[in-house]
Amino acid sequence: MGQPHTSTRRPRRAVPTALAAALVVVSSGCGMVGSIASADRLQLEPISVYSPRLRDGAVLPSGYSCKGSSGNPPLRWSRVPDGTKSVAIVADNNARAGGEVNWVVFDIDPRTNEVAEKSVPVGAVEGSTTSGKVGYAPPCRRGQSYRFTVYALNGKIHLGKGAPLSKTLKAIAEKTIAWGRLTAGHIQ
Repeated sequence: MGQPHTSTRRPRRAVPTALAAALVVVSSGCGMVGSIASADRLQLEPISVYSPRLRDGAVLPSGYSCKGSSGNPPLRWSRVPDGTKSVAIVADNNARAGGEVNWVVFDIDPRTNEVAEKSVPVGAVEGSTTSGKVGYAPPCRRGQSYRFTVYALNGKIHLGKGAPLSKTLKAIAEKTIAWGRLTAGHIQ
């Protein structure tokens, strides 16, 4: 059902900083927390992100929302660049105001290329979401689009399970060397 999706956007020099800042703003709701990705970083390489249950731009099946019981959707990715030391996943809604992060998983082994439904790879760590829950917090806002972003990192995050969202997102932003995204248009 899912088709491979590769971000074809080639960000300018300031885009990595803007992306990282957006993650921090979404998570905190009040602005930036600490320093973020270096503006000196050159273009980020795209990662291909896809799912056997989701199609980029299509609806998010209700089983993956607060109305269902499917847990996190399965995700797969490819084209992780050489030099990747760990992988992270952030699921959030694409709201300009009142955004929320529904899932954060980090310190995924760089040789891993998928997450199964209702699963986290061995050795990976889940951080806190906007609601404070550890693990996948199923989205409920029907009119929002939801993004599942996979980040290739140049190091591990080294935070514990349930780490505060602001610290986790800041660490991901500082270590990102590539990313790709799958977006669901709204909840079915």
